[in-house]
Amino acid sequence: QVQLVESGGGSVQAGGSLRLSCAASGFTYGRYCMAWFRQAPGKEREGVATIDADGTLKYAESVKGRFIIERDNAKNTIYLQMDMLKPDDTAMYLCAVYDQKCPMMGIWWPFNYWGQGTQVTVSS
Repeated sequence: QVQLVESGGGSVQAGGSLRLSCAASGFTYGRYCMAWFRQAPGKEREGVATIDADGTLKYAESVKGRFIIERDNAKNTIYLQMDMLKPDDTAMYLCAVYDQKCPMMGIWWPFNYWGQGTQVTVSS
């Protein structure tokens, strides 16, 4: 049974940092595309960052230079280091896995499994 469990969310002031984690189990972790998405109330789901099995990274334009996605295959965990946070970053952050090469940024519908999410709130 595939499980994705996110943690690390919270409330911070603008300019602050948070580090999200997503612990994965139930599949051959190292072979898959892993990704972070986010969704704010009343808005569409938005791709944030993806990391392929070969280490290829992709970022949304809105987070480039501020966020870093990493994966630790030994721990079956991916991370999202978020620096210089802005109020517009406020959202529920979700981890997802796809059993193919990562699609274009923003495409979320092929992803096979999703976590429950962790809330990030950035105040001005």
